[in-house]
Amino acid sequence: MAPGDMVPEHARQLKPREKPLPQPRPSECDSEVDGTFVFEAHEAWKEFHNSLRQFYEAGELCDVTLKVGSKLIPCHKLVLACVIPYFRAMFLSEMSEAKQELIEIRDFDGDAIQDLVTFAYSSRLTLTVDNVQPLLYAACILQVELVARACCEYMKAHFHPSNCLAVRTFAESHNRVDLMDMADRYACEHFREVVECEDFPCVSPQHLCTLLSSSDLNILSETQVYSAAVKWLKANPQHHAAWLDRIMCQVRLPLLPVDFLTGTVAKEEMIKGNLSCRDLLDEARNYHLHLSNKVVPDFEYSIRTTHRKYTAGVLFCVGGRGGSGDPFRSIECYSISKNSWFFGPEMNSRRRHVGVISVGGKVYAVGGHDGSEHLGNMEMFDPLTNKWMMKASMNTKRRGIALAALGGPIYAIGGLDDNSCFNDVERYDIESDRWSAVAPMNTPRGGVGSVALGSHVYAVGGNDGIASLSSVERFDPHLNKWTEVKEMGQRRAGNGVSELNGCLYVVGGFDDNSPLSSVERFDPRSHRWEYVAELTTPRGGVGVATVMGRVFAVGGHNGNIYLNTVEAFDPRMNRWELVGSVSHCRAGAGVAVCASHISQIRDVGQGSSNVVDCM
Repeated sequence: MAPGDMVPEHARQLKPREKPLPQPRPSECDSEVDGTFVFEAHEAWKEFHNSLRQFYEAGELCDVTLKVGSKLIPCHKLVLACVIPYFRAMFLSEMSEAKQELIEIRDFDGDAIQDLVTFAYSSRLTLTVDNVQPLLYAACILQVELVARACCEYMKAHFHPSNCLAVRTFAESHNRVDLMDMADRYACEHFREVVECEDFPCVSPQHLCTLLSSSDLNILSETQVYSAAVKWLKANPQHHAAWLDRIMCQVRLPLLPVDFLTGTVAKEEMIKGNLSCRDLLDEARNYHLHLSNKVVPDFEYSIRTTHRKYTAGVLFCVGGRGGSGDPFRSIECYSISKNSWFFGPEMNSRRRHVGVISVGGKVYAVGGHDGSEHLGNMEMFDPLTNKWMMKASMNTKRRGIALAALGGPIYAIGGLDDNSCFNDVERYDIESDRWSAVAPMNTPRGGVGSVALGSHVYAVGGNDGIASLSSVERFDPHLNKWTEVKEMGQRRAGNGVSELNGCLYVVGGFDDNSPLSSVERFDPRSHRWEYVAELTTPRGGVGVATVMGRVFAVGGHNGNIYLNTVEAFDPRMNRWELVGSVSHCRAGAGVAVCASHISQIRDVGQGSSNVVDCM
């Protein structure tokens, strides 16, 4: 009697050594008010499944045989139709095969079809490096998506620099976009090893362009991308006419060092002989002229002037204060490549309203307030030693200063103490470790924002001791002179300032006591300010920096609480979006991007930093 059948009354007397029959669980029985009884045996399908598998293994009751090469596979149409959509469509159609007892399947691996049929009966499949590709091929054609996905995951787990390109080509031939994406991500992550494998020169030009265009390439410098492109091109001269300029267009030539551009790229015969490639080389030269503060008419930023994520550097958030009121020593670092924040080594001094900048792969923290007094000292973080080191002090102790770097020196601009706001500007020479005074600003500015743009240093907004300012001025180091430029549309102090694509962005701040969500952009070519999309929340005392073509705004105060959220602005979409958070709610922190590779900076955990209440 099959499990689940109702047992007659006269058969319920059990033999002394028999175990009682299992009683139906309450969930299996539903009694209706009219006296009917519904019994569900939820486990019966397992017996049914086992019976089908036993019939298959014994070759009993089979009504169709699949012929694949010399292999004959007796099985059941109903089982094939239930599990394999290809056969379901066949058996329910008017095709002649629907009525045949022997069906020949061509162009398949016999073992792969055998494995798929066995899977239909058992729901089990053993994948190996030898059978996974023919199985994936068969699963794709016969539309067994469960098996296809399992094959893709297996291949993903067995990626290697020596096989990921071939797997990607195989996936493309079968339109497995999911496996193509997996292979591309793996190739990007292991790009340097992949380029050295013998399969690399064999990839298609289309695939090469896709690979070289990715911002996710794990490289130490753009020279590795250039070398990879040249290696492929020299191995495939037949593709030069149609693909040379399209492939070189994926190399971000502007990000190559000047000496490499002039000493290697400009001397490469392929590039010298191609007009479009020479235009790309001119673009790279103009970019470096632009960076050196030369006037380059009609220069335009592009994806080729945007760093890939592994060369974009590390975003530092330094000092500040939270709800407890005590300034922080702690720093938090954002890895673009890992998309995560971690703690770096603490500073020697607590600092809020600190000036922070990165120059030459090092981070400088200047001035601020330690909770007891104003500071004039400076310390420098070196990623190679993972330590902060004290350097020369400024002549004036102050908080709320802004830092900018132009042509080598660092400029410390404005600031305030408990008695007054300053128009003082000091210049720091890195080589001699000395500060010296330069021309003061026209207006005192505490809580000012600053950035170097073109051949000038800009001082944006701030507070003159009476009210927040909308005025802006800029410094010409050759003339040692500050000149007023067009003012912003909004008064603001404690604002963040950064440069992106040749324009100055001023973010948030306070209009006297009210935090702002507005953001303005200044184009020095047109000398015009314009509003762009607002922040998702007002942020006074916000830290701002530019990474990979986006402006990041970190922390600040929204008028009610200190913030730990981070948002980023995409100029193409004209939109801010939340992208994460730092561990400590903080305002008055300094934010800068250091060009160091993430592996040089070691996560030290929270150290002794205070965990503050965001409220």
